[in-house]
Parts: sequence; C-alpha cells; structure tokens
Amino acid sequence: MFDGKTILITGGTGSFGKAFVSQVLQNYNPKKIIIYSRDELKQYEMEKELNDRKRMRFFIGDVRDANRLKTAMEGVDICIHAAALKHVPIAEYNPIECIKTNINGAINVIDSALVCGVEYVLALSTDKAASPINLYGATKLCSDKLFVSANNIRGKKKSKFCVVRYGNVVGSRGSVVPFFRQLISEGAKSLPITDERMSRFWITLQEGVEFVIQSLKRMHGGEIFIPKIPSMKIADLAYALAPNLPIKIIGIRPGEKLHEVMISKDDSHLTIEFEKFFILEPSISFQTPIDYTQTRLGEKGVRVESGFEYSSDTNSQWLSPEGLLEMIGVEQ
Repeated sequence: MFDGKTILITGGTGSFGKAFVSQVLQNYNPKKIIIYSRDELKQYEMEKELNDRKRMRFFIGDVRDANRLKTAMEGVDICIHAAALKHVPIAEYNPIECIKTNINGAINVIDSALVCGVEYVLALSTDKAASPINLYGATKLCSDKLFVSANNIRGKKKSKFCVVRYGNVVGSRGSVVPFFRQLISEGAKSLPITDERMSRFWITLQEGVEFVIQSLKRMHGGEIFIPKIPSMKIADLAYALAPNLPIKIIGIRPGEKLHEVMISKDDSHLTIEFEKFFILEPSISFQTPIDYTQTRLGEKGVRVESGFEYSSDTNSQWLSPEGLLEMIGVEQ
C-alpha cells in the first residue's frame, strides 16, 4: 500500500510520527514522506536522525494555515493527521487555542485532502473523545465527526477518510510513565497519584503504529477503528515502576476522568466487534451502502449487543505489573 506512494504526516515530529516514519521506511518503499509541523528544531533533529534525504521532505507549517497545508498536500496519496494540542489541563486553560488546532485544523486537513485528491486520510483520535468531559476530548470528538462525515461530501472524488482511536501510549512524550521514571531517578520519596481508583487503556507506540498501518489497509471510509488493548490502574502502574515507594494522592486534575471509555453505551448500535479490534460505523451515510462487518482485508466481525460499553474499568484485559515492565522494556 505504501510502495511508490507519497505520504504526508501532520505533527510528524511527535512520538507517533517518528515511529511511523521509521517503520514505513524500514518495511516499505514509499516515493516520499512529508513531515508537516511547526517546530524547526524538531524537524532538524529528525532529519539528522533518519538520514534519508532521498525519500524525506520537511515542511514548516501549521494545520491552522489552510493555504500552506494545500501546498504541502499537492501530489500526496496518503495523509496521516497526527497534529493536535493534547494536554488536558493546558487545553482547559487555553480553550480557544485548542479549538483552533484540533477543530479548525481538522477542517483544513479535510478541505486540503479533497482539493488535492488525497486517496486515504486517517486521523488519530483518543479515548477522551468518547463521552468527553474535558475540552481536549470535546475537540477530538468534533474532529472525529468531521473526518467521518467528510466521506459524505467527497462526491465523485476518490478520497476516503477514517479515524483511529486508542488509549494512553506507554512512554510517549508527556505520558505518566516517563514522568514517574524521571521522579524515581531524581530520588523522589513518593509518586503522585490523582486517585487510586483511576484506570486507563494502554498501548505501546509500535502497537499504535502497526494498528494505524493495518487500519489504512482495512478502511472503506467512514469508520472509527478501536484496538482491543489492556487496562491498568495508575496506582498499580506506580507500584510496578517503584514497588518500594509510597503513593501520594493529589486529587483529580481539571478535566480528568476516573476511567476512560473508548466505546460508549450510546454507540453500541454502531459497534462491530472483530477478533482484535472494534469498528464504529458512521451514524449517517449518504454514499453507496457499505458492509462494515467485513474489512477490505476480508476480516469479518459481528455486531455487539445493545448497551455494550468498552471502558477501562470493566475491560476484560488487564495489564499486570510484569506485563507493564515488559511493555516498556525493563528487565525483571
């Protein structure tokens, strides 16, 4: 799917973008990969690290800038939209900035893809977009709706849009695992926990990248893909990293949930279960009817029962302390 193709990644210097590019360059032979992002230093460092000038291009630009985005997207076959403002408390304090990037930016990506005839567009989402209580989640829910509905306005154009939604990425920038490990290395006497009941979904960066690659191969257009991944309590995560350190309860931060939901009960009538993932089919579709119970790879799924919910506290898969350490590559 990627051989001979031109791929553009918004927010491409982030944790996902770097891992995705490395994997595609290693396992496929794309014609060109374009990194579209705002930070020139990160682009400079990424260019040195990859050292593949033949296939790599770096565009300074912001998803808020529609004209620049259209310029960058000329001749692109596949677009991965990873750019977003993601920090929950910061989004609560700077709501307008979050809206400009996560909602207006999504509109610009969709418009640019349609104008430039991009064939496959995949947007990265988050578990916080399901039944959101914080601004970040609400903006990502809007973004998800925009990308799903974009399939209804493409007319005769070949562009197809889908969304991938998953949970916390172990070890990504700004996540709790590197934060805890830094505190431990600095000799902290305790680890701060917002609430000892709190649970989250967990996925490794490589698993996230592979799921995105497979979702691009599976997509008809209009789906939200959700992987089946394990849950873990934050308190258990702290114990796994530092079994001899006590935890300190500091209270829930602005906009935080006790548990995350990736599929709400209200979406159960749209949910199709496969062996290793779920698909949320679009609630409204004006295109030729699509049978979402079968992917383009031939995988077959079944509809879930009414009232089904995929939540981190009622998940059937749980991550043990040993499993977490294996995930982050710590010898036991």
